[in-house]
Amino acid sequence: MPDNITVSPAPHISEPVWTHRVMIDVLIGLVPAMAAAGYYFRLYALILICTCVISSVVTEWLCNLICKKPNSLGDFSAVVTGVILALSLPPGLPIWAAVIGSVFSIAIGKMVFGGLGSNIFNPAMVGRAFLTASFGMMMTTWTVPATIDSTMPRIAPENMLHARTQATPLGWSKIAIKDRNGAKIFNDEQFEATLIGEVGGCLGETSAIALLIGGLYLLIRRTINFHIPLAVLLSAFVFGSIAYLIDPDAYMQPVFHLTSGGMLLCAFFIATDPVTAPLTRRGMWIFGAGVGTITMLIRIVGAYPEGVMFSVLLMNAVTPLIDRLCKRVPAGGKPGV
Repeated sequence: MPDNITVSPAPHISEPVWTHRVMIDVLIGLVPAMAAAGYYFRLYALILICTCVISSVVTEWLCNLICKKPNSLGDFSAVVTGVILALSLPPGLPIWAAVIGSVFSIAIGKMVFGGLGSNIFNPAMVGRAFLTASFGMMMTTWTVPATIDSTMPRIAPENMLHARTQATPLGWSKIAIKDRNGAKIFNDEQFEATLIGEVGGCLGETSAIALLIGGLYLLIRRTINFHIPLAVLLSAFVFGSIAYLIDPDAYMQPVFHLTSGGMLLCAFFIATDPVTAPLTRRGMWIFGAGVGTITMLIRIVGAYPEGVMFSVLLMNAVTPLIDRLCKRVPAGGKPGV
């Protein structure tokens, strides 16, 4: 084999960097979203993030110990999984549920496949899917940001959050489709709220500005490239535009779908996972377009208000097929040419 060809397991990164540097960049990119979560949902949000991180790290350490494998905590991938999982959880989720989700993310979503580089699905989304299937009511209960209700949040002795609840912007969009009053629900005030984050939702998906700042940092650092984020956002915008043009009374404006829910968190931090995303640029375009389209299909046609988790896991499943479809030309050219 020629010396200039390297064969190794994922993540496949074209730059001469170490995995831990990539993960640290992702963590830095997530800082604005974590800060926004702390501002809008106060101390409990930070406790939830720390719980997921600690549980993920301990679970990976125990899995390595049981399997007699070298310690892999130095790559910081477990920390990234814990943070992304936490940011995709409702602010009022009990601590014990966050622990269960974190353990499932690492043990089943990652380590059972052999650890970083061998997992098929995004571990954080695997954990969130398990929590959604197991604790549906808790995973769909949204609290009002503390900037709206000054009496919230406080932590009770049993680690349960006592707070007022409200529908998320995507929940409003489902109501708009049913009542055909999308124009009345989505106005300039609601758009501003989704930009700054003063709305109900998961910890890390409420502030579009915070996520854009973090995503821009990753792009500047070249930790991620623009293909998947742009494909996700463009496909979602096109799908939303078509629906809005067909029936503007029922469907929200397309920009609403970009700033609401987990769209930006997915585009910059979840779909760009180098382990579970395709290797080629053409494959990345297909993957991102699939994530954005399936997300919008679920949001507009399906029963669930949000489809990011399902779209990422579905596209993770077909990533090997995308890689097979979008094979790179071998070194030296195609055989027989």
